[in-house]
Amino acid sequence: MPSPAHEPGHELKALESWQRELREQFPIITGNPDLAYLDSAATAQKPRAVLDAVHTYLTTTNANAARGSYPWANRTTDLVERTRDVVRHFLGDPQAGRRDARSGVWFCGGTTDGLRAVARDWLAGRLTDGDEILVPAADHRANLEPWLEVRRILAARGVRVTVRELPYQESSGDYDHRAFPGVVGPRTRFVAATHVHHVHGGDMNVQRIREAVGPDVPICLDAAQGVGHLPLSVARLDVDFVVFSGHKALALPGVGAVWSRNTRGPAFRPGGWQGTPNTAGIASLEAALRWLDAAGTDRIDRWTTALAARLTEGLRHWPAYRVLGCRSGPAVERRHGIVTFRHRDIPSDDLGFILDSRGFMVRADTLCQAGATDGQGSVRVSVHVYNTAEEIDRLLTVLGELA
Repeated sequence: MPSPAHEPGHELKALESWQRELREQFPIITGNPDLAYLDSAATAQKPRAVLDAVHTYLTTTNANAARGSYPWANRTTDLVERTRDVVRHFLGDPQAGRRDARSGVWFCGGTTDGLRAVARDWLAGRLTDGDEILVPAADHRANLEPWLEVRRILAARGVRVTVRELPYQESSGDYDHRAFPGVVGPRTRFVAATHVHHVHGGDMNVQRIREAVGPDVPICLDAAQGVGHLPLSVARLDVDFVVFSGHKALALPGVGAVWSRNTRGPAFRPGGWQGTPNTAGIASLEAALRWLDAAGTDRIDRWTTALAARLTEGLRHWPAYRVLGCRSGPAVERRHGIVTFRHRDIPSDDLGFILDSRGFMVRADTLCQAGATDGQGSVRVSVHVYNTAEEIDRLLTVLGELA
């Protein structure tokens, strides 16, 4: 059980004035006071600092990076290189700021694009006949399809690679760490995992994967629901790749990053000729990560976790609702801003339309979960720092009427 100092109500009260000040910095939120945006796991809203940074870049500096010697081009090149180091700092990379840093940061279109780059441009060239990889078959499809694609590419070359599923507990929404010995073997060469589950909101405890596979197996982390929502330390997690999307971390759509440790195996570099980067997106990413750092991702996590706990606690009172993932124990109180549920009688897509008619913007479908079918839809409520306890209470009032 959480201590009194960390109960949802206490956390929300303690952070109330801090959150109110930050909420005022989101024009789309303050401009629509009658609507509750509860779909931040799909994409997050943007603070004024990010919007201003993009406007300033496009009206004062806009040029191609590493293509010219005039001032605008030089400033754009500096922006790209500076943002690489901002990403390193934000992820807790001990090599941040060092000119001889071995770790690398490459910009991409988003998490899906970045994971495919790791799969095609790095992993495919390292596997040999008989090797095995572990992949998450119950997480987002973006963290499954690239690794299956690698298997197909290598099969066409006559190289047989076995894809094993990370053991998973439906009841807890976490990986089944007790079952790791049954899937980890001497030919295990790579593991793909998820930082925070996009359906259940739980921390997937990646450090236990490192314990199971040992010190030499590379681990690639889908951090789309972690970066910008809670602290993430690559030093503590000891992973080899962290891939995330900017648009879920308060930046613009169309930009993301691949951080690579570059110590287990060759250094990662995207294949092929690299064209013009999304410089406006990179400008937004730099501003977003600096804004998040100033706001404090630890406090953002405390706030959103408390909101999720408030919603979960409210849903417990009504047998008509089933909350997905862990339903008992401390993990219930540690949903990182994501609560997903189903109604006993109302189809999830219908429930989504009902909530929309009452001013609540939620996600209602299969949530791109690998292996899910059309009949397994659910309603996902996902919050960020701009959401309030009052919005959760209003939502619970409506859900209570339908219970």
